[in-house]
Amino acid sequence: MFSQPMIFLAILLVIGLVAKNQSLIIAVAFLLVLKLIGLDSKVFPYLQSKGINLGVTIITIAVLVPIATGDIGFKQLGEAVKSSYAWIALGAGIAVAIIAKYGLTLLAEDPHITTALVFGTILAVALFQGVAVGPLIGAGIAYLFMKLTELF
Repeated sequence: MFSQPMIFLAILLVIGLVAKNQSLIIAVAFLLVLKLIGLDSKVFPYLQSKGINLGVTIITIAVLVPIATGDIGFKQLGEAVKSSYAWIALGAGIAVAIIAKYGLTLLAEDPHITTALVFGTILAVALFQGVAVGPLIGAGIAYLFMKLTELF
């Protein structure tokens, strides 16, 4: 009952409560409930292998809702391309997607780095009200810095 993972999750739950971070609280509570009812051995492997893709899909759905509701259409797209900020945003979106691609590779291949990235994300979410997209983007940024250090 009081295994290391349960204690670690309980500490993270307390951090989430103190930091008033709803996402962290829900995530940790969900994992704790799965462990307590014994579904962890069946659900955790699936979440570990597919969770990032599921999360990205949910975020993509949320981003596309204004298109589906008609709040954003071709008129707004036409107006946006006239803005220098829109071009900067377009470039940033492309850059982040490319960086994240390498992040997925790093997360899949190096568990040691994954641990540090996940812990960094937890700290950012709990202490700085960050958003937990960090492991993927963080892994991509880490990958870029690792490649840069290999050059020197």
